Amino acid sequence: MKLDHVVWFTGRTPEIVASQYPGAVIGGSHEKWGTYNALLYLQNAYIEWLAIEKAEVAELSTHPLVMQLKHDLAAYGGGWGTLCISTEDIYALNDRLNKMGMQTSGVLDASRLTSSGTLKKWKMLFVNEEDLTDLPAPFFIQWEESEQSRRDALRAEGALTKESEAERISECGLVTREPGRTLERWCRILGTQSEDAESLKLNDVRLRFIESPDERNRMLAVVTGQAE
Repeated sequence: MKLDHVVWFTGRTPEIVASQYPGAVIGGSHEKWGTYNALLYLQNAYIEWLAIEKAEVAELSTHPLVMQLKHDLAAYGGGWGTLCISTEDIYALNDRLNKMGMQTSGVLDASRLTSSGTLKKWKMLFVNEEDLTDLPAPFFIQWEESEQSRRDALRAEGALTKESEAERISECGLVTREPGRTLERWCRILGTQSEDAESLKLNDVRLRFIESPDERNRMLAVVTGQAE
């Protein structure tokens, strides 16, 4: 498993986001969800700005990510929302979580129509959350294409450049009511052990859990820096 991307919920259009952040590109539309996005690809992961494109479609959607998007836009006005982890066997992961007694969304099919007209496909998995006011568990993705094929295509499209590949995500700060309990839960979900009393490491990215200073229990910060 590795960090695939981090998600910022926004009311801005992808065009506006792409104009504000060097290297960010217009992603495309999730037509079944009523959402669209902008993306910034880095050396080890990417940043997604997710927004509602068609309110009438998004309003009816029960997709877990869209439900959190709608909640956070209404409650907080947007900001860092959640993070996504890639896996090579999403069905086996779903079985393991179910055997641990965790309720999941089941494996969901997903797709996005890019601005160039290409249809990208993947599968997703969520741990069901009853309380959207606390830090949600990470969600999971399995791409239809291999990592190498995806990155080669992104380079060919100009979405992944030498400049963006020189940057990487090194740490994510995650705010929660009970950091110790949440760290233990995430370790169980990810099948890993904690790095220390407040964090775990997923490949080269540290996930640090911070006690909530207010009622916004979400990702607080994403630290980026030069790739080695």
